[in-house]
Amino acid sequence: MMKRLSKFSALLVFPMALAAAQPASAAVQASDVVNGAVDGFIRPAYASLQQHATSTAKAVKALCEAPSQQAIDAARTEFAGMVTAWSTIEIVRFGPVTENNRLERMLYWPDRKGLGLKQVQAALADKDASAADATGVSGKSIAMQGLGALEFVLHGQDAETLAGKDGAYRCAYGLAIAGNIETIATEVSAAWAKPDGFAAQWASPGPDNPLYRDGSEAVTELMGAFINGLELVRDQRLKSFFGASPDEDKPKQAIYWRSGLTGAALAANLDGMNRLFQASNLGDALPKDERWIADSIEIQLVNGVAAAKQASGPATEMLADPKRRAALEHFQLITSSLSNLFGTRLSGAFGLTAGFSSLDGD
Repeated sequence: MMKRLSKFSALLVFPMALAAAQPASAAVQASDVVNGAVDGFIRPAYASLQQHATSTAKAVKALCEAPSQQAIDAARTEFAGMVTAWSTIEIVRFGPVTENNRLERMLYWPDRKGLGLKQVQAALADKDASAADATGVSGKSIAMQGLGALEFVLHGQDAETLAGKDGAYRCAYGLAIAGNIETIATEVSAAWAKPDGFAAQWASPGPDNPLYRDGSEAVTELMGAFINGLELVRDQRLKSFFGASPDEDKPKQAIYWRSGLTGAALAANLDGMNRLFQASNLGDALPKDERWIADSIEIQLVNGVAAAKQASGPATEMLADPKRRAALEHFQLITSSLSNLFGTRLSGAFGLTAGFSSLDGD
């Protein structure tokens, strides 16, 4: 077993032709699954992220050049679109995004001890000139150069100063972050688009391939995106702020709580899974008597997106509203059901068993 598989939950082997139990003409090749995932979802999603990052950088630049509340609102709107675009593709936590710490530089979270927040606040207080351009900020702490830092600039304490001259440095820092995010998004999108790049390696497993020796290893990578993605969403994102009872809720531990984008991000996470699942056509690899698994997965993913959208708004208001809190409870149940469908049912149908997680530090 190759070293990189130790990162993922699904560890056993299934054949190059995934639907081996069916007639050969109905079998789905691993390369078909991978190519479907890449062309049908991953490349378009990263291209969308790049476009949103560019639009956000332009909006922040316009804010710096002509400060006003209207310009702040415009920058915040573009930021929300970029968060949604990132949340849609962030379940793909392998490939080019893992190089040069891009994944962590895009989003430093969770920041349980507030160390990243302190670094951002210190840069703003000291008016650190080296953090006020995209090149300079890219060499700073990962906590100072991604979505979390830009959220604080646009939505955190004293963000209202962006509407006037007193916010000049804050805006310059925000523009540097936005430019850095745009650079990262551009690099990752370009890397996936290369005809002889990572996508080609993933889709062409073989004994001479340094990453994927056979079809089972290639598709195991894809399965890991779903299994570990669900754990990320439920156990790291949702449980970080959603308690077993209202008394145990921690609204300020929610991702994107300052911008009120917590629910939107969770919805986009599951929407990305749904789009990836459909693009890869994994359901077609199942024997006919087990196609219900794919149908159930798609239904639950759609329901999960709807539940997260119902729980939209600022985290404090969301948790205080019985209807929105109930929607989060429903979302939690759905993600648990999906973990069973992917980690037990689908994996079992492909001859896999679920092992340890890539997110627990093992």
